Amino acid sequence: MPSKKIFGIVLAGGEGKRLMPLTADRAKPGVPFGGNYRLIDFALSNLINSGLRQIVVLTQYKSHSLDRHVSQTWRLSGLTNSYVASVPAQQRLGKRWFAGSADAILQSLNLLRDEKPDIVVVVGADHVYRMDFSQMVAAHIESGAGVTVAAIRQPISLANQFGVIEVSADDPTRIKAFREKPEDAVGLADSPGEVLASMGNYIFDADVLMDAVIRDGEVPDSNHDMGGDIVPWFVSQNDAAVYDLNRNEVPGATDRDRYYWRDVGTIESFFDAHQDLISALPIFNLYNSQWPIFSQQLNSPPAKFVRDSSGNLGTTIDSIVSLGSLLSGAHIERSVLGPWAVIEGGASVVDSIIFDRVHIGPGAHIRRAILDKEVVVDAGATLGFDADLDRARGFTVTETGITVVGKGVHVVSPL
Repeated sequence: MPSKKIFGIVLAGGEGKRLMPLTADRAKPGVPFGGNYRLIDFALSNLINSGLRQIVVLTQYKSHSLDRHVSQTWRLSGLTNSYVASVPAQQRLGKRWFAGSADAILQSLNLLRDEKPDIVVVVGADHVYRMDFSQMVAAHIESGAGVTVAAIRQPISLANQFGVIEVSADDPTRIKAFREKPEDAVGLADSPGEVLASMGNYIFDADVLMDAVIRDGEVPDSNHDMGGDIVPWFVSQNDAAVYDLNRNEVPGATDRDRYYWRDVGTIESFFDAHQDLISALPIFNLYNSQWPIFSQQLNSPPAKFVRDSSGNLGTTIDSIVSLGSLLSGAHIERSVLGPWAVIEGGASVVDSIIFDRVHIGPGAHIRRAILDKEVVVDAGATLGFDADLDRARGFTVTETGITVVGKGVHVVSPL
């Protein structure tokens, strides 16, 4: 890490409407992921592994469980003024909430004025990836730009799903244009079939960031968004650099997961990201001990796999099973089970995501479904086999046929 003082800001105030009903009772960055984690753990783990020791998490929407998770899990030593602190909307500029990500920083400038950092790393809280930000900080300092934007290469066919960065012809590290979801994107010079998509991670000189959000706050028609307003202004001033994730070398990364990054902003992408975890050679590897993903360590017994009351054996294939779970003669395949899940004899869970303390009764069958915390499924009940029936019972069913059951719902068995 360079000798400059580095400060981290995690933007965690998003409402996450596209993840409903998983965000009905919690902020999007607080949604459980991968069994024992929450989405915010990936951003915080990357910052901590990169050497940052002063980090704030800006929260707003239904933030109680997120604030509690941060306070219980992310404890650093105060002896060295190290901390991860959750900072809810303070309404320092009037009786209003954050109007956008840039406004969130504007309303929290007291944090920067107190710490007086040289460099500020600003990241989103709802992406799954690994990244060494110390390397990006070094590139930012070398560039001399006011802002550096992290980018990942994506197929040009997907350009209309991202904020796309176009680079200068004479300097591929300088941003020439920043376009939101273009339909006519231009491929990279060294890879015509790819574009650079913004990852939603930025590095600023601290004084430049403060000036930028203050200036933006005075623009009446601004959306006060980091990607939509702040970065394009820097581009217009020829003061924006890009950092290609291909330059980033994370210890312990494999060729298969080295440049993995996924925005889990929809039910489909959330589901697909879980499928990326569970193969023998995972697309995203949770087991990289050289760059660990940290989370709360629950005081729980190991997962247990036993015969059911009739002596029937269960099977668990290509799945993740968290601490405290009890599987009795059940069939589990291509699924992720959160802590303290109970799956009884003759039940099956296939291509599904099960959150904490879900209880699935004997002979119940779950397929291509997401069950939030404390869902109870009666004996013999089914989910994910009949989309019309699932919708009639009040469950969310996506266009691709993923059934989502909200927190604490009781799924009754058929008559």
